[in-house]
Amino acid sequence: MNLDEAGRVFCDPAAYADEPAFYRACSLLRREDPVHRVEADGYNPFWAITKHEDVLEIERAGTGWLAAPRPALGPKASDENRASIPIRTLVQMDPPDHTGYRQIGSSWFRPGRLRELEPQVSGLARHWVDHMAGLGGSCDFVTDIAMHFPLQVILSVLGLPEEDYPRMLRLTQEMFGTSDPELRRGEDLSAVLLDFFKYFQALTTSRRAAPTDDLASAIANAEIGGALMEDLEAIGYYVIVATAGHDTTSASIAGGMHALLQFPDQLERLRADPGLIPSAVEEMIRWVSPVKQFMRSASVEQEIRGVRIPEGGAVLLSFPSANRDEDIFAGPDRFDVGRDPNRHLAFGFGAHFCLGAQLARLEAKAFFSELIPRLRSAELDGEPGYMETLFVGGPKHLPIRYELA
Repeated sequence: MNLDEAGRVFCDPAAYADEPAFYRACSLLRREDPVHRVEADGYNPFWAITKHEDVLEIERAGTGWLAAPRPALGPKASDENRASIPIRTLVQMDPPDHTGYRQIGSSWFRPGRLRELEPQVSGLARHWVDHMAGLGGSCDFVTDIAMHFPLQVILSVLGLPEEDYPRMLRLTQEMFGTSDPELRRGEDLSAVLLDFFKYFQALTTSRRAAPTDDLASAIANAEIGGALMEDLEAIGYYVIVATAGHDTTSASIAGGMHALLQFPDQLERLRADPGLIPSAVEEMIRWVSPVKQFMRSASVEQEIRGVRIPEGGAVLLSFPSANRDEDIFAGPDRFDVGRDPNRHLAFGFGAHFCLGAQLARLEAKAFFSELIPRLRSAELDGEPGYMETLFVGGPKHLPIRYELA
């Protein structure tokens, strides 16, 4: 593999489904060309940023690097069509807009709120481990377990009715799985976004007419600049919370389970010392890095490692690559449930640090705190499958055999 071939993995959804090859490409780029210009058919050019230090510097640089107009990598057509899509989410915003809109939801993910949620999260974790125990010793850990637990948590925080949970799961898979032949509805996201629009427009109307004590009501009735948030921006807020709020956590839990099976010594270590669960969860998040990339555009001419990025030039921040950087992580391709320190960037950094990071940690800790003490044995029961994606993803199938107490 040469450098140009390595750079093009970021434009190939199937590359993320072949993790060994993907990480080999990232390792080559980190070693030989960590600020690599990528030119691929069907994509506007960009520079791939693969070193932890550089990703971190750009994320905390503030106004020098902008999320708009190209917040995530997509084909040329999606870049051109982005302006015509009226729904705007937090990931597309820059300060001062981003600051004001972020505050609407931030109080729902503060430590006090999360402490109130702990009993509910623990109860749901116990329910899904009980469900796993009732499946007869084998299951697809992704579709039978990991997808559902975080979904229930975040949609209950939003205040959506349980009968709508399957619909939200399907729409999330179709949105993030638009590059995956198994998951996508079609090549065009517009039909999926229209379904989200219809659902959340009705929710906004309902919560404005009769507010309740949930995050959906907080969003529907939020004011920006002294006026109610625009409907389309409220819908964008709902979409990012209802999708990224569970899909990334599901990926971390499923990918973490897969890692424990790939490194059975670490599973045994965790079973012998459940006190390692908090550090194991951080390692799972580093290992999976569910958000694969964000893009940033230079607001003024920039220079990274001697490479000039012109004003308006776009860079891709590769979180999976940064989280395997040999300069930061000892034995980065080794899964280590006791890794400390663990300076992963899977939640981003700076203004765009993941709003729900602490909730994701709480959920993963609750789940494995229920599972590990009851897990007598576990092994793969078939070939795992990973999602073809350019943006958010992880395991989509993980067949396992196990014995639970």
